[in-house]
Amino acid sequence: NIVRKRMKTRSRKIKSRRLSNYVRKKILKAFPHLKPKDVMLPKDGQSGPDFILSKNAKKLLLHQFELKNQEKMYTLYKWFDQASKNTKLDPVVICKRNGSDPLAIIDLDHFIDLIK
Repeated sequence: NIVRKRMKTRSRKIKSRRLSNYVRKKILKAFPHLKPKDVMLPKDGQSGPDFILSKNAKKLLLHQFELKNQEKMYTLYKWFDQASKNTKLDPVVICKRNGSDPLAIIDLDHFIDLIK
């Protein structure tokens, strides 16, 4: 039996912030005319979106981001690896659960290329 320890709140926040900063840097690099203040991270404990976008950023990005950095998504990554095998095409995973609309999962760099 594997005993899993719960991650400490501080460690979870650091892990989450690391992903937020990573995605923010990619967005700012893809849209060089945006300034860092156009894509801000919320303060710790602040509810709402994972990025606070300026009016200019909202006009360009047209997306609301929800970031998750969790091991629970292991199966999604297995599916993505499966979609990536033996092809030069960009992998896409389409998944659906009962009572919900289907979702398309693509690589972050591919997504950034699509929106810029």
